[in-house]
Amino acid sequence: MASQLNTNCLLFLILVTFTRLAESESFIGINYGQVADNLPSPEATAKLLQSTAIDKVRLYGADPAIIKALANTGIEIMIGVSSGDIPGMASDPNFANSWINSNVIPFYPASKINIINVGNEVMMSGDPNLMSQLLPAMQNLQNAINSANLGGKIKVSTVHSMALLRQSEPPSSGSFNTSNLDLLKRLLRFNNATGSPFAINPYPYFAYQSDPRPETLAFCLFQPNSGRVDSGTKIKYTNMFDAQLDAVRSALNSIGFGGVEIVVAETGWPYKGDSNEVGPSIENAKAYTGNLVAHLRSMVGTPLMRGKSVDTYLFALYDENLKPGPSSERSFGLFKTDLTMTYDAGLLKTSQTPSKPKAPASPAPKAENGTWCVPKAGTSDAQLQANLDYVCGRGIDCSAIQPGGACFEPNTVVSHATYAMNLLYQTEGRNPWNCDFSHTATLTSINPSYNKCKYPGGST
Repeated sequence: MASQLNTNCLLFLILVTFTRLAESESFIGINYGQVADNLPSPEATAKLLQSTAIDKVRLYGADPAIIKALANTGIEIMIGVSSGDIPGMASDPNFANSWINSNVIPFYPASKINIINVGNEVMMSGDPNLMSQLLPAMQNLQNAINSANLGGKIKVSTVHSMALLRQSEPPSSGSFNTSNLDLLKRLLRFNNATGSPFAINPYPYFAYQSDPRPETLAFCLFQPNSGRVDSGTKIKYTNMFDAQLDAVRSALNSIGFGGVEIVVAETGWPYKGDSNEVGPSIENAKAYTGNLVAHLRSMVGTPLMRGKSVDTYLFALYDENLKPGPSSERSFGLFKTDLTMTYDAGLLKTSQTPSKPKAPASPAPKAENGTWCVPKAGTSDAQLQANLDYVCGRGIDCSAIQPGGACFEPNTVVSHATYAMNLLYQTEGRNPWNCDFSHTATLTSINPSYNKCKYPGGST
């Protein structure tokens, strides 16, 4: 009976944690592309989004039907100025005023438009004229926003490709191409002055395509791997997403823009591709997106941006069946056009209840009551960070070590990792193998609780 009660309590804790994590989360967004002729209605899509943890939507244009359908949902909307409109907007302030009057004023604030992107990956377009017109267009659009008394409420930015970086490995050596660096710096001064984000499109999928080894796939999918040590900082990275973001962070820092916030405008993994394409599959897409969502929910951040999750827009809401190119270009949708899931990435608020934990094949001795799991002396910060990422990335409630939590202070990797490692040990059965962490953990009878920070475990 006691064993059954313990199992029921564990299931209850898992269910409570799962339900909490399935609520809307401000850092998870999705791209809503429209290069298709079979998409559900905007109204049906709005209802679908409200059933998920997705809190932000990125449009590549400013479709009024979609913007209107998202009114009063609480979902933030990133809209876009097409590249074709950049020349007119750059040369004529009245064009920018008219654009705001047509695409923002009729809908705001019921529709929570928060960012307007001018163009998409313009800096890598190879069109010198378009590139030179980008900043004037952004400036005129910002002035139009200010004239409408929306300054500070709606930000103006543009979206960049990772190809903007000259170097990204190791992350600490991240740097931008020098060919257009002067223009990039002017754009970043605009971002810095207006408080708008630097939007980037990191795709570990493409990194795997260029290096299709099994260890690279695991690194890209947030799966167990040996990690990669940054030779400059000695930081051990356990996934490509963090490595790419920190390369961008390093590149921004190196030219004096450490205060400009980063936003991930696109990232995703195709679930299907042509026979000659490396990487697309349902399994890989589910692993990447599901593990990325778990990583964002952990609020661990990246090694260079700890303790927060960068706003991340997943690619994409639906397949876009009219896109040209290989099959993978038309196979990124998390949802089908009949509004069912392509695969379960853990985004539905009323998702499936977690399955019952499986007991080991044969009984094994459990640790005695009054034991806690802590790191072994001498464990490196890099390994502690990896342990922390692993625990919080599994969907376990790490809110106590997030800002404002009872165990956030001291804000050190060893303190946070100690709490997280013990939390996993206590919630997953208190078996010896739950306190291993690649031989970096040990059991102790000394309660590590302090002040208001209470560690779950034996009697306090």
